[in-house]
Amino acid sequence: MNNKAGGETVAIIDYNSGNLRSAAKAFERMADEAGKGTQIVVTSDPAVVRAADRIVLPGVGAFGDCMAGITAIEGMREALEEEVITKCKPFLGICVGMQLMATRGLEHGEFEGFGWIPGSVQMIEPADDSLKIPHMGWNDLQISEVGATHPVFAGLNHGEHTYFVHSFAFYPEDDSHVLASVDYAGNIVAAVGRDNMVGTQFHPEKSQKVGLQLIDNFLRWQPGEMT
Repeated sequence: MNNKAGGETVAIIDYNSGNLRSAAKAFERMADEAGKGTQIVVTSDPAVVRAADRIVLPGVGAFGDCMAGITAIEGMREALEEEVITKCKPFLGICVGMQLMATRGLEHGEFEGFGWIPGSVQMIEPADDSLKIPHMGWNDLQISEVGATHPVFAGLNHGEHTYFVHSFAFYPEDDSHVLASVDYAGNIVAAVGRDNMVGTQFHPEKSQKVGLQLIDNFLRWQPGEMT
């Protein structure tokens, strides 16, 4: 779905999982700075998602509630599967949007995820009892060897700060899918990825310069190309 200026369209999916305005504003800012006519569309219409060039899935709240929100929109789950998995369009999951990429979530029960990146979403259990849950605020990124070569992490360095708000974390089965982590009296996955898919547990739209750089990288990313 290209706009009149000939640029790409990025679909940010709205499924009643939090206020999307801050995310949309951050994507709009970076799209404007790129000057390529990219259009940012917040949508709950599967047809718009199918027509988009890139897909962003934010999410706040409980895993099961977010999955229920997706499945409640007729045709949305099928649109995501076709566009992300079959057509390999660039995809970014944010917070619970990242967690939904897992096989299952264990928050207030057991719920099926998309199964795009094998693993489970489980309660954070820090080794230091003085650390509170949720894991909230700024933390230092530790970029993995895989993440260091990923175009979406270009220009991001070890120790840079990103903003988190979560009580559950994604535990992938395969370490090669981990792009970054943080230390919270134990290792917590901060970003995952494979093929045309990337997910961040942190909120890029709230992570100031680092988050804007990641958004800019995502808007430029051509899956299959590595730095």
